[in-house]
Amino acid sequence: MFTELFKVMRTTDDRIVHELNTTVPTASFAGKIDASQTCKQLYESLMAAHASRDRVIKNCIAQMSEVVKNLQEKREKNSDTLMLLKQLRKEQAKLKWMQSELNVEVVNDRSWKVFNERCRIHFKPPKNE
Repeated sequence: MFTELFKVMRTTDDRIVHELNTTVPTASFAGKIDASQTCKQLYESLMAAHASRDRVIKNCIAQMSEVVKNLQEKREKNSDTLMLLKQLRKEQAKLKWMQSELNVEVVNDRSWKVFNERCRIHFKPPKNE
């Protein structure tokens, strides 16, 4: 479920090249479209998508951390349960994977690189972001 959710949440990033190609004008069409406004809207969309993903990942990590903590406490009380140990290892692996998702948001870097290449002359993001 986590993977499917992220697939949907990365739609903006996955389509950024297409979005830029269809909305940011080349020099010959520069007068027909307001590239500054288009780039600003795309910037806001990227910022919102990245912030949303960050919140979701952190929320999932918090919930999974609680699950792992509870399993560890159960295991300490009943150390001879093999099923409990297997479940704990499985949940710990999920937690590590989610933590790595937070640290390796490569998609963000790629999106910002493409955005900056196409929009740098049309829109300057606020300095505090």
